[in-house]
Amino acid sequence: MPGVISGLEGELRSNGVNVESIDLDGDTVELIYLTAFPDVDVNHQEMGRALNTFIAAAEEDEWEPVRVEATVLRHQEDVQGTWYAEPEWFRQYIEYDISAEEFSARVIDTLSEDEP
Repeated sequence: MPGVISGLEGELRSNGVNVESIDLDGDTVELIYLTAFPDVDVNHQEMGRALNTFIAAAEEDEWEPVRVEATVLRHQEDVQGTWYAEPEWFRQYIEYDISAEEFSARVIDTLSEDEP
């Protein structure tokens, strides 16, 4: 799986996600990225770019969906927020069992933001 993770890191970076670290811990991908939008709220488009990277990898059979837990940093040691996506949400979206709007709503519902 390390090759898959390093491939995902490159894809995330090419999609404008400034990856600080990405690791597989059991059945969870732990993603930490430095936001390009260090405001109070986590930028939803940036979340979408990260999620679309995982979706594309799963659709191309380059990644088997597992839970993705993301930590968004304003800068080193300053957490802007966290969010996660469950593996079944990826599978349901890829199999057209849920819409893009439903997938997005589920992930946004997990968003926890820290005050600066």
